[in-house]
Amino acid sequence: MFDAASSHGQNRRPLPPAQPPADGVPGPRTPVSAQERRTRADRPGRQRDAFFDNAKYLAIVLVAMGHAWEPLKGDSRILEAVYTVVYSFHMPAFIIISGFFSRSFDMRPDRLKRLITGVVVPYVLFESAYPLFKNLVTGSHEEITLLDPWYLTWFLVALFVWRLTTPVWKLVRWPLPLALGIAMLATVSPAIGDDLDLQRVLQFLPYFVLGLCMRPEHFHLVRRRWVRTASVPVFAAALAVGWWAVPRMNTAWFYHRDAAQELGAPWWCGPVMTLALMGCSLLLTACFFAWVPSRTTWFTALGAGTLYGYLLHGFLVKLGGYRGWFEQPWLHRPFGEIAMTVLAGAVVTVLCTRPVQRVFRFAMEPKLEWAFRQDAAAQARERQKQRETVSV
Repeated sequence: MFDAASSHGQNRRPLPPAQPPADGVPGPRTPVSAQERRTRADRPGRQRDAFFDNAKYLAIVLVAMGHAWEPLKGDSRILEAVYTVVYSFHMPAFIIISGFFSRSFDMRPDRLKRLITGVVVPYVLFESAYPLFKNLVTGSHEEITLLDPWYLTWFLVALFVWRLTTPVWKLVRWPLPLALGIAMLATVSPAIGDDLDLQRVLQFLPYFVLGLCMRPEHFHLVRRRWVRTASVPVFAAALAVGWWAVPRMNTAWFYHRDAAQELGAPWWCGPVMTLALMGCSLLLTACFFAWVPSRTTWFTALGAGTLYGYLLHGFLVKLGGYRGWFEQPWLHRPFGEIAMTVLAGAVVTVLCTRPVQRVFRFAMEPKLEWAFRQDAAAQARERQKQRETVSV
């Protein structure tokens, strides 16, 4: 047993061959393969990708511009055509990205906690704040209800439902066809009603599920040069079709908040329009993604604050409506429409900045540590992560 300690080493025995480690016992560190690097890179949340932050910022700017155009578009066929085209893809693009970053969601306590503090709490606060704001400005007596989302808060309800059902979509074999079938059934079901804005939740569901099914390489496909070039005539054709459709089509189809019968159409138009609008939306969303910069830009950091801009700009839009600002005659001329477009983009940009985030973080990202039980498993994982970081 002391042979290995011989002073001169002439009698050393050869080392035994390496044995694989037993189950549960960490082995020596081995070089990381290319496949493992791709797998690690594919895990959401490891690092921020400038492309997605840029896409979220640009999408939220289009949302704000669309809300500014709404009271003005009746006097301009061109503006209404642009409004229709933008509404066909800006929310689908935002929802697809939301689905993409929900791929890792499960019922783990820490993720459920973030869902509550980042979605449920802001919904309750803003669902209460919007009617109170209206009462303050107009002297009305709008009631507060958590069952009928008010103005922009429908997206928080939808995000909560979609994210809670994420494990289901990851379990079923054909998630996208199933989600599309549910959306089609919703369009022929006016009895769904307005509770929690379930029509929108169900009709926009396929876009979220599509985001869940996507991988980073799918976004790389639309960021190629030839796609960017091809998107120019596609957008031009879309604007032409939008201009043609303005007097012939009900733009409420793009809101996805009503059944076909509620829009004065026969029931069978619901499933047909669901397929047609989704095809149109995905084509224009791909063209939109093609023009989103992949590099870090001056507005990349603003992508982390898009929910702030989304919820806060609604107060200004509503204030303008309450005070009659949009009734100014000069706003209904080309110069006024352009000025309102620029103003909407500038305002939502400011609302996405870090100073605004710091002021309203109590409502948008509250900690609420006192409201949750301490999760022993999460604490153990955190300690293990810290030990691994130190060992590296």
